[in-house]
Amino acid sequence: MPSLIDMRRRIRAVKSTQQITKAMKMVAASKLRRAQERVVATRPFATEARRVLASVSRRVDQTAHPLLARRPGVDTGPTLVIAITADRGLCGSFNTNIVKAAGAFLRLHQARRVSFGLVGRKGRDVLGRRGLDVRFEYVNLPKAIHFAEAEAVAEPAVKDFMDGRVDSVHLIYNEYKSVIQQRVVVEPLLPLAAIVVNDEPEAAVGEYLYEPSAQRIFDRLLGQLVNAQVLRALLESSAAEHAARMTAMDAATRNSADMIEGLTLSMNKIRQAAITREIIEVVSGAQS
Repeated sequence: MPSLIDMRRRIRAVKSTQQITKAMKMVAASKLRRAQERVVATRPFATEARRVLASVSRRVDQTAHPLLARRPGVDTGPTLVIAITADRGLCGSFNTNIVKAAGAFLRLHQARRVSFGLVGRKGRDVLGRRGLDVRFEYVNLPKAIHFAEAEAVAEPAVKDFMDGRVDSVHLIYNEYKSVIQQRVVVEPLLPLAAIVVNDEPEAAVGEYLYEPSAQRIFDRLLGQLVNAQVLRALLESSAAEHAARMTAMDAATRNSADMIEGLTLSMNKIRQAAITREIIEVVSGAQS
């Protein structure tokens, strides 16, 4: 049976851990609010980019652009998977779910040559040790993710697709649904889905003059659309990470409170037993 001093030491240690988890929960809650604001702020850009692309696509040949070309091996040929994890742990099953999804993707496409782009230190450490074909790594993401980070992640994927090394590119990331729910998403990035042209007559949409040309603007916007999709995935993953960490630290704080209660009860029992033993010794000595 542990001594009274040992129990007091354990209680102090658990209380110290409880203070840390409570502080981490508050920090994660603060970061989650800012991450949510950044996710919402990117939506107008994506909506407007789609609208402009739909307008420009009336005057260009969509099939001529390589980012829209669906090759014969799009479902069977080599593919690149961009797996987005966190740089830190203590966020529940956030990183584990991405690793499991990557493993499921490999099992589902055993006949294909699958290479990986690993974003985040945790995914790099786990998946990188499995002997997978790693095309690129991107770790130590900044706290505030901007368009430059999305371009750095998307650039090698676009280059491999344009050069014909892969026939498709997929994203695996955690989508933020709510504070207590994050959904693992496996979605295609390249080739891009065909731009849907509005059925309204051109006179109703309006006539525009494009400089230098509609085709060059269309090509430029397609590249920006790829970066915007990667940026959205990074921001969704960042918000989901903070939500998962806040939930995990809240659970750890509550568990530590239950542990302190149990340890305190055990300590009181040990102390009571020691007092009872001393009383028995005193009484026995007096009777003798």
